[in-house]
Amino acid sequence: MQTLDQFNFHHVLAETPGTALVIFTGPDCGACRRVKALLSEMVAAGESWRLFEVDAARDGGLAREFEVFHLPSLFLFRDGHYHAPLHAEPLPERIRAAVATTLARPAQEAP
Repeated sequence: MQTLDQFNFHHVLAETPGTALVIFTGPDCGACRRVKALLSEMVAAGESWRLFEVDAARDGGLAREFEVFHLPSLFLFRDGHYHAPLHAEPLPERIRAAVATTLARPAQEAP
């Protein structure tokens, strides 16, 4: 999982082919650690997603830009285009379904 910050966030995601999931986390967030582990396991098991992490405590400007109100928060990008926030229970089948449903809709303008 690659870490992004305010200096490389937009540039890296614009150049990332395929599906990218960005997770906003916090240093003391137990739920964040569980979701990060689950996403990493899913990628290791064959999901072709690229995973990125933003520390919301350190990069508050990005957290405000994406209107992050709770942690963890997930956002979906494909081929450098923002699609939407991703809302799903932290279960593999729910996350897969949310990704598929979200990608079936057109990309949105980033917040």
